[in-house]
Amino acid sequence: MIVERGLFAYFDTFLLAMALLAALVFVILFFIDAGYGITFNKKWGVAINNKIAWFCMETPVFVLMTVFCLSSARLRPFQVSTSFVPLIFFLFFQIHYFRRAFVYPFLLKGKSKMPVVVMLAGILFNFCNAFIQGGWIFYKSPESLYPVAWLLTPQFIIGTALFFGGMTLNIQSDNIIKSLRNNGDNQHYLPDRGLFKKVTGAHYFGEVVEWIGFAILTWSLSGAVFALWTIANLAPRANSVYKSYIKLFGKEEITNRKLKRLIPHLY
Repeated sequence: MIVERGLFAYFDTFLLAMALLAALVFVILFFIDAGYGITFNKKWGVAINNKIAWFCMETPVFVLMTVFCLSSARLRPFQVSTSFVPLIFFLFFQIHYFRRAFVYPFLLKGKSKMPVVVMLAGILFNFCNAFIQGGWIFYKSPESLYPVAWLLTPQFIIGTALFFGGMTLNIQSDNIIKSLRNNGDNQHYLPDRGLFKKVTGAHYFGEVVEWIGFAILTWSLSGAVFALWTIANLAPRANSVYKSYIKLFGKEEITNRKLKRLIPHLY
């Protein structure tokens, strides 16, 4: 209770601030390309190895969510009626970030770099996101909100299908991109398998679907804010990648394949 009264005393205000900031970031990123990956630019300053950067950026959210879980008084003593479903949410969340922190970075090929400032921005966001997700799941949500029967609700069933469907698409698309490169190869290629037949940002579309699913399965404003941030970050990013592909491979190639940026047939 001390943690809730102190650390989470202004939780709702922070949640609103995060939502408003996401809207601002959405607009800004259509005018400023984040300088990593295919849009890497030395003007962003000192850069470090991509693998190290991704590991450092994604690990904090995994660790902090674990701390929030272990320190929650709601789970001691463990009661199936009130604790089981929040632990399911936690498990879903951690599955994603375990892969992002401890698997994905070390499967990357090439010798790409990420600006330190981009990595630090990612770390800051991940701390904030762990705060709003862990804060809601383990501290701020009404203790009776998520009984075991929640697992049979339409929200949980539909949200879970979207979450794992989006995750599968994201992983599949990442693997397609990696398969185009040999070790040490820093060239960029135009993927043409899977959903890349429809959009240039198939991996981003998968992640958007995944976190919309999480928002639905938790039926929470915290989840909705994370989904909003995912869109605010990845929709402009998909636009930047689309424009980069046009520069690299020509507008005719993109047009002939009728490729969209993020959402098949729409955008």
